[in-house]
Amino acid sequence: MPSTRGEGVRGREYEAPVRADYGRDAVRECSERLTAFGGLLALVKFLDLIGFEQAFAQHYVDPKRAPKLGNYRMVLGLLLLLFIGFQRLGHIAYVRTDAMVCGVLRVALLPAVSTFWRYLQALTIVQSAALLRLGAALRGRVWALCEYRPTRVTVHSDTTVSTVYGAIEGARKGHNTKHRGKKGLRPVLCCLTETREALCGSQRRGETITTREGARQIRQFRNLLPPSVEGVRVHGDGEFIGWESGPACQAEGFEVTFGNKRCAPAFPEAGWYPHGEHEYNECVYQPPNWEVQCRFVVRRIRKDALRERQLPLLDGAHYAYRIFVTSVPGRPHAVIAAYDQRAGGEPLIGEAQREGVLAIPSKRFQAHHAFCQVGMLASNLWRWMKLLAGHAARQAQRRTPVPEPQRITMPDHTVRIARLKRLYVAAKIRFHGNRDEVRYSLHEQRAAGLTEFLGYLDRRRKAA
Repeated sequence: MPSTRGEGVRGREYEAPVRADYGRDAVRECSERLTAFGGLLALVKFLDLIGFEQAFAQHYVDPKRAPKLGNYRMVLGLLLLLFIGFQRLGHIAYVRTDAMVCGVLRVALLPAVSTFWRYLQALTIVQSAALLRLGAALRGRVWALCEYRPTRVTVHSDTTVSTVYGAIEGARKGHNTKHRGKKGLRPVLCCLTETREALCGSQRRGETITTREGARQIRQFRNLLPPSVEGVRVHGDGEFIGWESGPACQAEGFEVTFGNKRCAPAFPEAGWYPHGEHEYNECVYQPPNWEVQCRFVVRRIRKDALRERQLPLLDGAHYAYRIFVTSVPGRPHAVIAAYDQRAGGEPLIGEAQREGVLAIPSKRFQAHHAFCQVGMLASNLWRWMKLLAGHAARQAQRRTPVPEPQRITMPDHTVRIARLKRLYVAAKIRFHGNRDEVRYSLHEQRAAGLTEFLGYLDRRRKAA
């Protein structure tokens, strides 16, 4: 028979029997409102702290369709769906009666799935750009709350392929080996290395990105970063190299390192020097149809030491070559070593994809273009909450708020683990004293850390 253990009168343990009666008579219904997403209360307080509703009213452009709930609550409903971990609009049926979700949206029952479908179909490229500006405004507020004022950031840009099935507008057959012969879309994502958040990105049609599109993406960076950022270093693969993307970085004052897939510069034979296991070289070369000369750096790898690499290498008789175009000063081995840190951004892009950026909610391209922006914003909300939680932990550790504008602390776990630790916490919602109360179980181990973070948010909201 199960038992619970406690402490006796003189320190001796005693056993108290517990009835294990799970028969028909033991089944009872509860009149209290229960939720499996008790951690949404932290999101509500966080959105209030950063002024999400005010920023939404300032930056969002209303579509032609006017929903009964209003644009704010409709977009917030889509954000909650992705924040919880669902990536399909049909999954709204599973949270339609949840007490916490309904309380956040201030309704007794969520609208039907078709209502969110019709609203998403009404969104266009205009709303996508508005959501991007909204994310930029929230980024500045969160960084200010975390006392994070960097002067230089690193942006990793990459494209990915999302295989689609059926008559999806804009889908094309992929050119790479993994998706060759399959139709797909090709979104581009740009992530910040320091804070692990998505700076910008957009859903694209299935063809390879052009240099004009890459240049247009690069020109967005300055307006999406807080004013404290003066220098930006851009890393990208061979898709971004071109006669428009490079000058775009130079015009914006960015330092750039792109992988090379199109140019064939000639390196001087006397310029090779060893460093570590490999040899390096550099040259100045002006590719055809380019208006300026650029610096190219190369790493030469012996074929017997060649391992599997992502970038295709130029083959020689005894060596394979990795060539990059760059405007970063320094020796070639240092430039290439800094570029190789781009591998740390690949998991960030992969996680953003799993959080709903690659979800295809409809057949219309404009609808899933807007849904991509909603997915990036929902993913960034998790990132920003983790940034604030790391800032709270750092303040509690040092006990005195000493600003360190160049450093940022962040819990080292994925969004999926963050949901298990801070979102999927069972709670009871009751109405008492003319107000709603959220109560967590004393036996829930995760409730202690959640209530501590809620207290921190309340103190910051009171001080704001």
